[in-house]
Formats: sequence, C-alpha cells, structure tokens
Amino acid sequence: MGKQLVVLISGTGSNLQALLDHGALGGEVNRVVSDRPDAAGLERARARGVDAVCVAPGAHDDRRGWDAALCDAVAAAAPDLVVLAGFMRILSPAFVNRWPVLNVHPSLLPAFPGARAVADALDWGVKLTGATVHFVDEEVDHGPIVAQEAVPVRPDDTPASLHRRIQAVEHRLLPECVALFCHDRLAVRGRQVSVRA
Repeated sequence: MGKQLVVLISGTGSNLQALLDHGALGGEVNRVVSDRPDAAGLERARARGVDAVCVAPGAHDDRRGWDAALCDAVAAAAPDLVVLAGFMRILSPAFVNRWPVLNVHPSLLPAFPGARAVADALDWGVKLTGATVHFVDEEVDHGPIVAQEAVPVRPDDTPASLHRRIQAVEHRLLPECVALFCHDRLAVRGRQVSVRA
C-alpha cells in the first residue's frame, strides 16, 4: 500500500489537482483540509471522491484552539506526509515536528520568502525567479530544499502573468517531489536533501 497523503490548501487547489492527476505518486491523497470554507480546492477534492474538510480559524477562540483542531483533522487521516499546496497560514512547531511536511513556494528560496514572493521578485527587478519545493521546519519558507526550477522574468510581467508561469512549473515539480518521498527516495541530512537512486 502506498503512502497516505493529506493536502492543505487555502484557494483554488490547482497544485492539489496536479497531485490528484499524477499517475505514479506512490501515494494516495486521502484527505484535503482548508482554512477557508469557500476554497475551490475543496470541491476539486470532493469531485475526485477525496474527503475534504474546513478548519476555519474564526471557528476557534484563539490560535491555540485552531492549531489543535487542524492537528486533529490531519491526524484523523493518519498521513505519512502532509503537503502544503497553496496553504497560506503558518503551521505551529508542534505540527511541523509531528509529520514530514512538503511545501511549494513561488520563488527560488532563500530569496523572497513569505506571501508576497512573486510581487517582491518583480519589485526587486530580478531576471530569474522560480519555484521551490522544500521540507517545512519551524521557520517560514526555510526548511531543506528538495528541488528548484528557475523561471525567467519578462520585462512586461505583472504579478499575475509571472505567477501563472511559476505555477505551471509548480504543477510539475510538486508531484515529482511528492513521488520521490512516497517511493522513499529522499534522504535529508541537515539542510541537504539528496535523491536516492
């Protein structure tokens, strides 16, 4: 039996769709969790017969209560791996130390961490940005890097046009990295991630 995957989303779920459409992940997405009840990705999951739930921060008294509810929602699916596919909230240290977590980020980390990565790259005037898949640790957009791919910045790019091209890379890179994990091909030593043959 393949690895069990829980995917966390906040929006449309296009990276979730890329995972669901991948033919050889070596794992199964068995639950999708969103922090927003209106996230279109929840419907993408349900359309494929995947359990999909919302754990909304506003439904809890404080951050600690939400953290606990999110952990419970993920733990109920007994994942081998948690995948952040456009999840726009910072996870607690207790969460990231409980499961392996992979994230996809729209820049070449460590450049441009945070929620404004695409706009920040344009504001800085870089000629290359890209996509990074990395393990999540207790710091934002900081954990060991699994894979990166560059995307050229065009002179006429807007945040939207650049983000579309980065997402096209993410939709390929994230499933590839999840598949490497599911097939036990990733070795992590400190900040270094290597791929086993």
